[in-house]
Amino acid sequence: MDQHELDALFDQQAAGYDAQWARMAPIRDSLLFLLETVFADLPEDARLLCIGAGTGAEIAYLAQRFPHWRFLALDPSAQMIAACRARAERDSFADRCEFHAGVLETLPGRDAFDAATCFLVSQFFLDPAARTAFFAQIAQRLRPSGTLAWADLAWDISAPDYPAMLRLWMRAMSGTGLDADALERMRAAYARDVAVLPPDRVAELVRDVGFDAPLRFHQAGMIHGWCARRG
Repeated sequence: MDQHELDALFDQQAAGYDAQWARMAPIRDSLLFLLETVFADLPEDARLLCIGAGTGAEIAYLAQRFPHWRFLALDPSAQMIAACRARAERDSFADRCEFHAGVLETLPGRDAFDAATCFLVSQFFLDPAARTAFFAQIAQRLRPSGTLAWADLAWDISAPDYPAMLRLWMRAMSGTGLDADALERMRAAYARDVAVLPPDRVAELVRDVGFDAPLRFHQAGMIHGWCARRG
């Protein structure tokens, strides 16, 4: 999918997004639980850039635990940003948030952030050079020693265990068994629309743009989470 197609897809999904992925909430919750420890040393008045903020789940989690932090929610889907804003207003932290509908390069200014989150976003850059450039743009937005925490689907798709892992992962997402045709459709969709790379290769992309060696702090199924400091 190109960016326009992705934006349209997430615009369509925004209203029911949280309900659609409720089954996967335990994975999200474990990632956020560990994210809190990754960011524990940030300043009391830290400013965070949340890339691909979606409906604002990670912002809501962090805003509750760190009452002086400020956030910029960035998402190319205008409907996702609207849902994120609605959550922030409902949960009374909107006064600590800015909202921007667009991709990273459309974000005005060069204000430095203490940290950034980027969950299940970079995997949609099918071109490795574009994915590397995306991480480089994030580095430019961070203060020296600023922390990036990100998560992506990752696996070695050439490994002998990939078919078994894919079957397990699809079953985890659907809650049901999958026949051979359904599994093949999902395999084709991942091959076509998602850049599923080996975890070490994903970490290399970030290290190559000036971050310290990333630490993989989370894994659940095919979702891996890393953190790294800007060098």
